[in-house]
Amino acid sequence: MVTGTTTAGTTLAEVMAELAGLEDAKTRAVNERHGDDHGVNLGKLRALAKRLKTRQDLAYGLWETDDTAARLLALLICRPKAYGRDELDTMLRGARTPKVHDWLVNYVVKKNPHAEELRVAWTADPDPVVASAGWALTTERVARKPEGLDLAGLLDVVEAEMKDAPDRLQWAMNHCLAQIGIEHAELRARALDIGERLEVLKDYPTSPGCTSPFAPAWIDEMVRRRADA
Repeated sequence: MVTGTTTAGTTLAEVMAELAGLEDAKTRAVNERHGDDHGVNLGKLRALAKRLKTRQDLAYGLWETDDTAARLLALLICRPKAYGRDELDTMLRGARTPKVHDWLVNYVVKKNPHAEELRVAWTADPDPVVASAGWALTTERVARKPEGLDLAGLLDVVEAEMKDAPDRLQWAMNHCLAQIGIEHAELRARALDIGERLEVLKDYPTSPGCTSPFAPAWIDEMVRRRADA
């Protein structure tokens, strides 16, 4: 089993053995409730990634195992810019679990030069899980680089399609709606109105101290925090 002296020469078999040793039944039970079929504590997974550092060769091998914990580790030790457009498209479509899907989009695709091309293609994809990745990338642009985006047009789509969208796509569209309302004061009233009328995630259970994902509440809370800052 790999120890704290992990070096660049660590093999795929050694890493897989350590991942197997980190497997915990209680962690797996919690993860499986969210659709993620692995039992490795994410803090320990990140610690392993920190020891391994960037290892693109190992990342490829880990991804090919189709093991969820291995794929999550691969996404932490890879070089995001090393992947081609078609390669990322294939990886996304083969990402079986929500956590792998989210980490692939957030840790790899967002840092890849093909991100914008993939954003456009994925948003229009008939597969709602693939489309949700496109909306996640769009939300990133709304917040960081909105120039060139048709924000009013995005609100039109949200207004027409979010209410009946499948869960993952609905969640991604709702995030985009909230981000438009938070970042763009001139569209805030419309974003709030859409959220109030559609009532998507209005009754979503929210822990004390956490912000509700219901778009109007989310927008109001984030705007308030910025005003108080």
